[in-house]
Amino acid sequence: MKSAAPYIFVDNCLEVMSFYRNLFGGEMMNIQESEDGKCLHAELTVGQSVIHFSDTFGETKLGDNIRIALECESEEEIQRVYTSLIVDGNIIYELHDTSWGALHANVIDQFGIGWLLSYQR
Repeated sequence: MKSAAPYIFVDNCLEVMSFYRNLFGGEMMNIQESEDGKCLHAELTVGQSVIHFSDTFGETKLGDNIRIALECESEEEIQRVYTSLIVDGNIIYELHDTSWGALHANVIDQFGIGWLLSYQR
């Protein structure tokens, strides 16, 4: 397998993608919409990775749509991302030092997306 990428199902897909694009950088690509304007498929590039998105079409419960492991490049980056994601979200495990020498957090953001944040020191 060359790579694996998450696929996120969320209401208001393009609005959610715009939030993440503003937070992480990258580009929204390959946007395919249905006749009624819902997003069937879209991709957000983040560095060398691609995160796939779609509207839920009423089939996915908030919080059960996916969890993404995000490896950060610096302590400053993990702090910035953590601080942004917890706004109007839930902290499952606060950002903390781990026994394996990393900073780690588990959060669910304002859109119901679960994030496992990690920075290996």
